Amino acid sequence: MRLLLFTGKGGVGKSTVAAGTAALAADAGHRTLVLSTDAAHSLADAFGAPVGAEPTEVAERLFVQQVDAQLRFEQSWAEIQRYLLSVLEGVGVDPVAAEELTVIPGAEEVLALLELRLHALSGEWDVIVVDCAPTAETLRLLALPEALGWYMDRVLPTQRRVVKALKPVLSRAAGVPMPGDGIFDAVERLHAELDEVHGLLSGPEASVRLVLTPESVVLAEARRSYTSLSLFGYRVDGVVANRVFPAEGADDWRAGWVLAQDAVLAEVAQSFADLPVWRSVYRATEPVGVDALRTLAAQVYGDSDPLAVPAGTGPYRVDRTADGAELHLSLPFVTRAEVGLARHGDELVVTLRDDASLGSSGQAVGSYRRLLTLPAGLARLRVAGARVDQGELRVRFTDPAQDDVREKAT
Repeated sequence: MRLLLFTGKGGVGKSTVAAGTAALAADAGHRTLVLSTDAAHSLADAFGAPVGAEPTEVAERLFVQQVDAQLRFEQSWAEIQRYLLSVLEGVGVDPVAAEELTVIPGAEEVLALLELRLHALSGEWDVIVVDCAPTAETLRLLALPEALGWYMDRVLPTQRRVVKALKPVLSRAAGVPMPGDGIFDAVERLHAELDEVHGLLSGPEASVRLVLTPESVVLAEARRSYTSLSLFGYRVDGVVANRVFPAEGADDWRAGWVLAQDAVLAEVAQSFADLPVWRSVYRATEPVGVDALRTLAAQVYGDSDPLAVPAGTGPYRVDRTADGAELHLSLPFVTRAEVGLARHGDELVVTLRDDASLGSSGQAVGSYRRLLTLPAGLARLRVAGARVDQGELRVRFTDPAQDDVREKAT
């Protein structure tokens, strides 16, 4: 099953490109679902058809769904929310205010991805196209499973044992109810489901496609997105430059725009030299409906296969060496000054700093942190060195036993 995610800065036309790609896939004979996880749904407008919270067939083999994030929120968060409400009410917080405080910002968009998990496990689809939220929200939600995983592995087991042993004492001392097994079970279920989503989206048949318009600010965000997506192990397989002015027949006013866009498009080609860059020309009318969207996508991709599975091992790999191993993590556009690295037990903490010196692009990459749990083969080795080389972080590990042998030999 092929999984394609489309994201980009708000307003660049990612929903239109995602819908067109899905229409093209269905026309090629694939049973296709295009799914919107963006709270500001626009797929119904793009297809010019009513679309609901369940898959709606808009053409042969083409189904569209705008996820009811509120419903998923109630299904996955309700038990946890009820407990939080009881705690807040116990300390005198107004019930209306308490309900607002127990809704985590962005949680609905994150939980909408659980719908993707259900569809992927159903086996009903050959292709699933996801119209994601704008870039910043997408990056936050894609980083959540690993962050929650750290809490689940390190904190929750201890917390659960303490609460179970001292529940009566803690309840009296704190004056609020302590969480029961049902709350811990709900958190564990949520983590397990999100972890499956992460596995699906970072798998070999999944990739992210960046959509941008030829503007310097939009390009800067696309570059940061490429770096951050690579940090968390997601493959970016291409870039769609949307709303490109055609040079033919341009009057003086449009000729100025053509020149400005050409300059940015040259930067796009340089920035994403290792990826295909497809172009979509600016149209006199907005493409609405299956036929118009399919035509747009056919012109964008030309002779290339829009569903081709990305080659290679992805942005993260480990190579064995004569004296240990070397970890490779793709981090496009960053310099050594922008990367922080620390080792904590069997974890490698990689941080992209926004307060460091600017990279060669002149743009800081943003601030993100990933906790990489090292496989058993690496966890027993020590970090011998690290460097950033041509957009890739390389961390060298050596075997302490071999170090001792070399020291004795000298």
